[in-house]
Amino acid sequence: MTEILVTGATGTVGRHIVAALAASDAQPRALVRDPDAATLPAGVHTVRGDLTDPASLEAAVRGVDSVFLLWPGLPVVDPRVVEVIAEHAQQVVYLSTDVADLADGETAASYHQEIERQLRHSGVSWTFLRAIDFAANALRWADQIRQGVVRYPYGRAARSLIHERDIAEVAVCVLTASRADRTQHDGAKYLLTGPEAVTHSEQVRIIGEVIGRPVRWEELPPETARAELTAAWGNAAFVEGRLRAWQSFVDSPERVTDTVEQLLGRPARSFRSWVHDHADDFR
Repeated sequence: MTEILVTGATGTVGRHIVAALAASDAQPRALVRDPDAATLPAGVHTVRGDLTDPASLEAAVRGVDSVFLLWPGLPVVDPRVVEVIAEHAQQVVYLSTDVADLADGETAASYHQEIERQLRHSGVSWTFLRAIDFAANALRWADQIRQGVVRYPYGRAARSLIHERDIAEVAVCVLTASRADRTQHDGAKYLLTGPEAVTHSEQVRIIGEVIGRPVRWEELPPETARAELTAAWGNAAFVEGRLRAWQSFVDSPERVTDTVEQLLGRPARSFRSWVHDHADDFR
């Protein structure tokens, strides 16, 4: 039976991957910091490990065929992590982001670039899932949604946010491909998006409709948003990058691809579908 190590096994994407693998012929091995505290499907093999401690991965990765790698956005990318994985696994599916045209720098995207670079030179077969921002990022509005008004910048910024379950199902598709079919995924850089670009203000309207509560959008000036988001996120450079991106999506909507449909044989889930799945989080 094929064993697959899943990092981030209890997270937004990882928990769906573990559940799908557990229901298949594959055997998931869930990497967690505390196996006793992990809530996972019955029968899933949990192993203790931490990407901040490459030595802890030795036992976790020994004997596995493939690894789903999700990096937690650490400020230091220890190359020993990829080295340890490459010593044991034959395939790595890495959850990255849309980094093709981004320069190196002190942003979250630069970590993805560095890990991709390490994987490309590791000798292991790799596939990059370059996911556009998660629809789950809309949860940052939950408190404001409950109060009926969302104050945020660039309401006309059109985003092609993706449902985390679509990312998970694509990952499982690649991880469980037969050896004959795996070659089509080797070296692939899949850009994963939702099926359409939906503006910030339209997202808020959809959330209100689904939960049955009127919610209105209130445009927040960029300078005010800059101060508030920097205080909340603690990274001025990241905030500046986000504001620039959102501003660009006002005139040029975020890209939409059909990659999910090509790989899974059905369209990507809509933002409205994601809201239905998370409606209680906004109530």
